[in-house]
Amino acid sequence: MLRYATFRLLSTIPVLLIAITACFFILRLAPGGPFDQERALPPAVLANLRAYYHLDDTLIVQYLRYLGRLAQFDLGPSFTTKDFTVAQQIAIGLPYTLIVGGSAFLLAMVAGVISGVCGALYQNRWADYGIAAVVITGLVVPNFLVAPILQLIFGVKLDWLPVGGWGDGSLPYLIMPVIVLALPHIARISRLMRGSMIETLNANFIKTATAKGIGRRRTVIGHALRPALTPVVSYLGPAAGYLLTGSIVVEQIFGIPGIGRYFINAALNRDYGMVLGTVIFYMVLIVVLNLLVDLAYAWLDPKVRTR
Repeated sequence: MLRYATFRLLSTIPVLLIAITACFFILRLAPGGPFDQERALPPAVLANLRAYYHLDDTLIVQYLRYLGRLAQFDLGPSFTTKDFTVAQQIAIGLPYTLIVGGSAFLLAMVAGVISGVCGALYQNRWADYGIAAVVITGLVVPNFLVAPILQLIFGVKLDWLPVGGWGDGSLPYLIMPVIVLALPHIARISRLMRGSMIETLNANFIKTATAKGIGRRRTVIGHALRPALTPVVSYLGPAAGYLLTGSIVVEQIFGIPGIGRYFINAALNRDYGMVLGTVIFYMVLIVVLNLLVDLAYAWLDPKVRTR
């Protein structure tokens, strides 16, 4: 397992380098700049700012300097927020993003697995059709449409939950953002789990366990659940990454002070440092999550480690 984990970790380094290079040059070649304003700055002031942030160097020199900073785990300065560096702003917004994204991930995993197992056990019955109808709604309707509907119903009409904001970070402020963020993944996990569980229940070793007189609950939990989870585990890595990056839109709708707020403001203001730092942070996070999923997949299926 250690050799497999080391190989997977080393294989991510070229991927990160290619992604960082692409993001760097795309941002720098895009029209506009961090110091473009409605009222143009005096040429002398603009020249001093560009010299201070080394923007007057060639792109290759800027790129190599940025890679040198990354090698020292330095994401560089923010071009529009002088009081905080990129790393400091990410550190401020990260707890809020992790709370919302992590809660949505747990909800999606638990609800998706349970609904998928129930759909498989009651295949082609009314319970299966009802579960499928509910979860497919979360997959079809986009979260930027579900969010205002929930805000209107539960926040404005019924006044049960706060419409937005973070408040004291208590459960009422989290319910709607977490549900909106988790709904599409509940549907995907449920469909994966249902199909995998149906296939597993029809396997020969499950029929043998049933013939030996083992109870249905013990058969499902003790024998069928682990192999049926294999395709679900392979999906959890991309799902976790999407939940954290997808929270950018949800954070903006509900006014949550997470990383998404800094990312959107930086994109509007052409803050190269903040945009690139946020993208790199998310990329590293997604790579780490995919690595953990690969290790979990190898633990569930030893043949993966052998190959």
